[in-house]
Amino acid sequence: MAIEQIRVRGTVQGVGFRPTVYRLAKACGLRGDVCNDGQGVLIRVSGSETALTEFITKLQQECPPLAKINQLTRTPYTGEFNFDDFVISHSVSNAVKTEIAPDAATCPECQKEIFDPFSRFYRYPFTNCTHCGPRLSIIHAIPYDRQNTSMAAFAMCAECKKAYNDVENRRFHAQPIACHICGPQAWLERADGKTVTASMFSMLDDVDAVCTLLQKGEIVAIKGLGGIHLACDATQETAVQKLRQRKKRYDKPFALMARDIEVIQEYCTVNKKEKELLASSAAPIVLLDNKTGISPVVRELKQKKFTIAASVAPGQNAFGFMLPYTPLHHLILRRMNRPIVLTSGNLADEPQCIDNEEAREKLNKIADYFILHNREIVNRVDDSVVRVVGDKLQTVRRARGYAPAPINLPPGFENIPQILAMGSELKNTFCLLRDGEAIISQHLGDLENPAALKAYQETLNLYLNLFEHQPEIIAIDKHPEYLSSKLGKELATANQIKLYSIQHHHAHIAACMAENRIPLDSAPVLGIAFDGLGYGEDGKIWGGEFLLADYRQFQRLATVKPVAMIGGEQAIYQPWRNTYAQLISAFGWEDLKQKYGDLEILNFLEQKPLKLLNQMIKQGINSPPASSVGRLFDAVAAAIGICREECSYEGQAAIAIEALVDSNSLNKVEETLNYPFNLGVLDSIYCIDPAPMWEALLNDLQQQTPQPVIAAKFHKSLANAIVEMVKQLSQQNLINQVILTGGVFQNRILLEQVTKRLKTLEISVLTHSLVPTNDGGLSLGQALIAAAKSITF
Repeated sequence: MAIEQIRVRGTVQGVGFRPTVYRLAKACGLRGDVCNDGQGVLIRVSGSETALTEFITKLQQECPPLAKINQLTRTPYTGEFNFDDFVISHSVSNAVKTEIAPDAATCPECQKEIFDPFSRFYRYPFTNCTHCGPRLSIIHAIPYDRQNTSMAAFAMCAECKKAYNDVENRRFHAQPIACHICGPQAWLERADGKTVTASMFSMLDDVDAVCTLLQKGEIVAIKGLGGIHLACDATQETAVQKLRQRKKRYDKPFALMARDIEVIQEYCTVNKKEKELLASSAAPIVLLDNKTGISPVVRELKQKKFTIAASVAPGQNAFGFMLPYTPLHHLILRRMNRPIVLTSGNLADEPQCIDNEEAREKLNKIADYFILHNREIVNRVDDSVVRVVGDKLQTVRRARGYAPAPINLPPGFENIPQILAMGSELKNTFCLLRDGEAIISQHLGDLENPAALKAYQETLNLYLNLFEHQPEIIAIDKHPEYLSSKLGKELATANQIKLYSIQHHHAHIAACMAENRIPLDSAPVLGIAFDGLGYGEDGKIWGGEFLLADYRQFQRLATVKPVAMIGGEQAIYQPWRNTYAQLISAFGWEDLKQKYGDLEILNFLEQKPLKLLNQMIKQGINSPPASSVGRLFDAVAAAIGICREECSYEGQAAIAIEALVDSNSLNKVEETLNYPFNLGVLDSIYCIDPAPMWEALLNDLQQQTPQPVIAAKFHKSLANAIVEMVKQLSQQNLINQVILTGGVFQNRILLEQVTKRLKTLEISVLTHSLVPTNDGGLSLGQALIAAAKSITF
């Protein structure tokens, strides 16, 4: 009889993996044991060669739903072996090389139990099993055992302990197992501190009362899985407006939650892939086209009782929907036949509240009521946001349900030092590299907010401790003023660690290369990185780049013609500044007035302090030239009357102009009517100059061409200009693969138009899926470039 040691690495803790090993080992007549340790799962087993082979085959075929085997190695075992049966042994603490599973949405079996009056889990808001429930949000340390989570505060009752120890029960070794008797409890509070009970509303319990409060137009703060949310009835305009004013979030779209897919389908078109994402264990917010085809939603749809309030997603033609992902949400929405707003519980731009006292202090002027509980949220985890482009997943925000699941690195990165990449300033994540895999944090937000920066530092420390990560290299963005970069420099200096400063757009391209598994020593690809801004190699602001790149280096082949960002950061939030900068870059102002003086945009700009603005540009006062395609979108939006005066969040104008475009508008625009762009040379590299586009666009405004048609023409024309530049560059460079990356390529229309055109040239197009194309994916690229630079040829 052979005796083997089987090492399994991957997402194998807290997901029912050991019970599966136990069941299969018993079925195959094997002896031995299985345990968790810092590297994953360790199996010591004895049996015939046939039985062992059958066991391994079944283990790979019958892997639990939330588990993922990355590596399985078999070696002869020569140590002490005294087993007459197969057993589950206690966890062993050693060097941490295992994974932490993401939080998982309530499984179908648990959903049935919470609505079954004969189940002991009936209406229990914290029901879970090895197939679902909290993971990252409650963990303090590895291995993932109850004593290392916030569930350590709750001793199991006899019934829960029996289920926990019953190998035939799906709650066998489910670490967060709990029930009404022994587990966390939820309760309802009034924001003003007055006493409230469910009986006041003639409801079943406090959780059921929340539904009634929402139906009455109240705002309720709901403590969920990875944070506290603010909720209201999404069909009551007054309630949604009240939430906007109190939260100081005036325009950014709100996320929605609905009881089931049937409710969502009343408002949105949902294809097969989108249904799968909504119903997956990750349960992300999925961006879905609304059925009206216009934005904002202002008219009642036929055969539908309720209409989503216009202020839920102003200026949009899509809604972000998710399904309930905890028993608490399922119970609240049981009687709710319409969507609710479910947005992060915070003031605008601050991190989401996770603590009861913090919520009472910060949200008592926003929420009317609180539904809180006494299970500590250890790690703040926002909701993930995804969309489907073509038939491919595009991640917009990677957080709950996805983080911190590792991403396997491409060939060539197997033996690398431990690396910490600090990420960007906006939409921040950080990344840990080790053992051929990347662990990317959940979305951490914009670090310019002091509270967000503090949360970033706390989460970073927690990850470093959780994974016992001791970086030998730190990678930062090249921008000298990014707070993440400053912190990275401090850490490198304090710990005498090697530091790499990584160019922003090179990092975007490397991130896309990595998730598409391009090997380390592959030939360079052409990366097209379009975004709001990034610090260039020449110290200038880049944002419309064509880089011939591999992991170690890049060559800048082309760019978009730079124009001034008048007022610096002000240009991000006042789109008219970009319009003016573009127009005076393309024309003389007097010529513009003479030819287009009747246009509304010219009259609008005439009211601005143009003399002062001109001086700022001429003298280079807070008006850096930028090749930003993000700002070009802002300029076009303002020119046609979209978000002209100001934006309340970065990218608002660009998102709004995308929302104007529908299939009808696109189909109306023939290729011969595209706006022209010049392809020229600037400072010895190729350049896309939008000047002729502006003349054609202003002519369209004079002809009173509808906004959607102008928006469609701009998208198609820019896509065409990109492809023409690729053709030009292909004449001097061997280009077989093109990468599309950067925040601008979150624009589905532009992404689809460019992809379609490049494929007709038989050029392979690589895009993002696992990580965001925006700055949320930047840390992965930073880490890969630093790793490549550290590996000697």
